[in-house]
Amino acid sequence: MNLLNDARVLTSLLRGIPRKGEHASRLNDFYRHQAGDYDRFRERLLSGRRELMKRLPLQSGDLVVELGGGTGRNVDFLGTRANLLQRYEVVDLCQPLLDIAKQRAARNPCVQAIEGDATTYRPGRPADVVVFSYALSMIPMWRDAINNAVAMLKQGGTLAVVDFYVSAARPPAGMARHGRFTRWFWPRWFGHDGVRLSSESLETVSACTDRFHLVEDLAKVPYVPSVRVPFYTYMGRKLQKV
Repeated sequence: MNLLNDARVLTSLLRGIPRKGEHASRLNDFYRHQAGDYDRFRERLLSGRRELMKRLPLQSGDLVVELGGGTGRNVDFLGTRANLLQRYEVVDLCQPLLDIAKQRAARNPCVQAIEGDATTYRPGRPADVVVFSYALSMIPMWRDAINNAVAMLKQGGTLAVVDFYVSAARPPAGMARHGRFTRWFWPRWFGHDGVRLSSESLETVSACTDRFHLVEDLAKVPYVPSVRVPFYTYMGRKLQKV
């Protein structure tokens, strides 16, 4: 049965995301036939999420906002720490994925599934933590999403990101440098499904927050055992106003 479900997901991936229409309608069309299998399939592809969520600096009464949060799967990785939170807001434009998030919210009173745009949505009070989990690479106006995330954070709040990327040709000292083929191949592979890989998102979040955690690594790709795709996990604190 899992093979048949995987075949449905892989068929959607091979078709790629629609090229016409508003971003929300394109997402809905792309994920409509794979939403039910999203968490199970992506568990093998989206590395680093569990580790990032376990490292989030959380305190009692915190508000966590996950922009582009899809099904809300990441809240499960918090385990019993989710009970500390006042609220965990899962914000997304994709209705099929939000439908799964609403099912998760029905089982967890701290979770709210909210239809909203990552570039404009604001919670009712400053957030303690804002999370992007494999979301920035799928948001066309990703710089606006980062600016919005930083703006909604309280002073000293945490911006946490995990995503695919490729390094710059000449990255800063101490950071990973990917070969020419990697920098050419993966943006084209993922671009078919509307996923944009570059070095720019990591550079941008590093520039606008005070970094206290960064891991650059390689992830397995389902059914393609011989290749690895670069990803990073990042956490930084909102810079204090001078």
